[in-house]
Amino acid sequence: MSAVQQEQISSLSIFFPAYNDGGTIPSMVLTAQIAARVITDDYEIIVVNDGSQDHTAQVLAELEALVPRLRVIHHPHNLGYGAALRTGFAAAGKEWVFYTDGDAQYNPLELPLLVRAIADGVDMVNGYKISRNDPLVRILLGNIYNFGVKFAFSLRMKDVDCDYRLIRRSIFDTIKLESNTGSICVEMIRKIQDAGFRYAEVPVSHYHRQYGISQFFNWRRLLRTAHHLLVLWWQLVLKKRSHGN
Repeated sequence: MSAVQQEQISSLSIFFPAYNDGGTIPSMVLTAQIAARVITDDYEIIVVNDGSQDHTAQVLAELEALVPRLRVIHHPHNLGYGAALRTGFAAAGKEWVFYTDGDAQYNPLELPLLVRAIADGVDMVNGYKISRNDPLVRILLGNIYNFGVKFAFSLRMKDVDCDYRLIRRSIFDTIKLESNTGSICVEMIRKIQDAGFRYAEVPVSHYHRQYGISQFFNWRRLLRTAHHLLVLWWQLVLKKRSHGN
């Protein structure tokens, strides 16, 4: 571990929201442990099992016996992606919090790239996909979504829906997240931006999904997220604008 990395991060929480990720969560936890050891001696790994209906819970029970610094939090039923993130952020107890999804479309071993981007005054480092490895329809929908929310919410970040983030935990003493759906990422970035926190951006790899089915790209979830985005837009953009903020 380098002296520079020790000065930048004294302690680290890594967490994964997981829903029906029984086939990928073991590799995510084990590679997260490898990455964490390179960065700091003071780390924890948290998995939020959001009411998975596959064998995720059983796999995590086995992992807890093998990985002493792993802590698993179980939602009694599926509460939504935003709820899983909020649980993870609330449970994290270290100076910095890193999270990515439990489906292995991102590699925890690239976390040191985010750490190296930390400079004085940087409160968050966000990844952006070098190339998206998804079916064409998901690439198109993802691009439309990213462009649309960036325009509607005046977000300056390159890749709003890249869930590969390293965040100073103290940010959550200032901002309060409320979303239970995938719209939480837009809420978080807009509130971080409005609060004046500084962020850096780093290119990261994105991999083809090898296990399970995307929980975002189905019409029921898309409609629910669209509704919540409209509510967020009214609260965070239109209402502020009408009050001259």
